[in-house]
Formats: sequence, C-alpha cells, structure tokens
Amino acid sequence: MTALSSGEGLGSGFYPHYLELAMQKLPTIFISHGAPTYALEPGPAGAQLTTLGQTLPKPKAVLVVSPHWMTPDVRVGTALRPETIHDFGGFSPVLYQLRYPVAGDRHFSARAQSLLRAAGWSVAPDDKRGLDHGAWVPLCHLYPLADVPTFQVSMPQGLDGATAYAFGQSLAPLSEEGVLIVGSGSLTHNLYEFRSRNGQEPAYAREFVAWVRDTVSSGDRRRLLQTLELAPHAQRAHPTSEHFLPLVVAAGAADGVDGQPIEADVLDGGFTHGVLSMESYVFNGQTSDTAALESMKAANV
Repeated sequence: MTALSSGEGLGSGFYPHYLELAMQKLPTIFISHGAPTYALEPGPAGAQLTTLGQTLPKPKAVLVVSPHWMTPDVRVGTALRPETIHDFGGFSPVLYQLRYPVAGDRHFSARAQSLLRAAGWSVAPDDKRGLDHGAWVPLCHLYPLADVPTFQVSMPQGLDGATAYAFGQSLAPLSEEGVLIVGSGSLTHNLYEFRSRNGQEPAYAREFVAWVRDTVSSGDRRRLLQTLELAPHAQRAHPTSEHFLPLVVAAGAADGVDGQPIEADVLDGGFTHGVLSMESYVFNGQTSDTAALESMKAANV
C-alpha cells in the first residue's frame, strides 16, 4: 500500500507496474469527487487522477456508481451519448458550460444488467439518463479526452455496508472483461460544515480519514463494512451514508467472489473546502513491490 501526499503525483515509477496489468483483471477505484468546482480546480488530486489514467491499461469502458443517482431498484444507463448533467446550483456560470462529450456503451451496460439480475438485483435500463457530476467531474481528470466509453449504474436505495459490498461483487466480472469500475463518493461529507468552514481541515476529519486508510490498507473487510458504526467521528464525517458507500461498492468489485486479499494504493489528495477529503483508493493495483514504492515516493509532479 502506498500513500501519495497532496504534494505528490504518481510519477513515472507507476508506469511499468500498471502496464503489467494489461492482460489481467483491471483494478477498481474509489474516487472522492469533492465539490463540483473540482472540474475547474483540479489541485493535486486531479493531477493524480490524470497520471493514473495515463498509467492504467486503457479500459474498454468505464462504469461509475455515484450517490447522485439513487433509485429504488437498480437502473443502468444505456444512452449512446449520455448528456452532462449539471445537478448542482449556486456555482460559477463557467461550470454550467462544461461538457464531458463521452460515448456510452450498450454492450457493457447490457452485460452489467445481466450480472446484476443473476445476482438477484431488480434492474432495468435507462436510455435517457446522462452522467451526473459524481461521474463526469472526476472523469474530466482521469480521462480528459473523454475517449473511454462510460455508463452509470444507479446506487439502490437502502444499502448498508454488507449489501453495498455485495452490490460491488455482482459487478466484479466486468473488471476481467476490460471495464474499469469506479465508485465515486467522498471520504468525508458534512455539507453543513462545507458551507460554514474555511481554512485548515478539522482534527475529526483527519482522524476519520486515518482510520479508514488503515482499514483499507490492512484489507480488513469487517471493519470496512462497519466503518460508519466503528470509526471515530463517523456520524460527523458522514451524517448520511450515501457518499461513503461507493467506497464499499468499489472494494466489493475488487473482491469479487474469490476471497483473495484486497490490496489498495492510497491517493492522498489532501482536503478541499476545509472538510472534504480528496483521498481516493486504487484496489488491487498491486503496487506493493519495493521498487515501485520507492519510485512513487521519489516522484514529484
């Protein structure tokens, strides 16, 4: 497990290792997507995503699960040209002019539906839904050319840790078929404090992030599934659960059903707006060899 500080990028040391994954199962990613302004203000977290996108084997498609599309039953986006949804208010007019002109993917969206049905989920296609900001904002940095077909799968309402993990496991076979599975949320998400606080991140948020990082890096599934019950300051970091659960979905998609240990690389993007952690995780990227670690510690972009 490697933590990249907010002053570091992935650097050239990442390239040889991830290229080895070209003929293997793709990793899965949890991304903290921050505020919508992340599209215009990438900071260190955006730079890390851009380098990661350049380093990973190019996927055939990207599947995104975001808390900004929650439905009673599962919906899978099947639009051939998903629109860019500006599902927010009160920001700079420039933000509403941005478009992420990516293609959809009918083949893999159909495959996702099949896998979910086989796992017992009630699922239906949706050919009208576009990409919400939990999808297109981080993808502006991960794949800025919008050259990887992308579709969303809605997050069913009422998930808890165990069912979110099982939901991710249902999608796991897609990683072996060339699909990059992304859970997009936020490692901390207290909107009241986001609106009222400026300056340095509070101690409670740092403590919560440190606890989750330790849990993820140790591969402790039990603790991960019970984070919102066990972690320090969990209720303050997440008054509601929907922005945390995409992390559990991504971990489940990395686990699949083989029960192998889950390893994770940490992308420490620091904090934005005082209380929003930009920390992200690459599951089963397998960058734990010593040479890769030393290269990444030395890298600086």
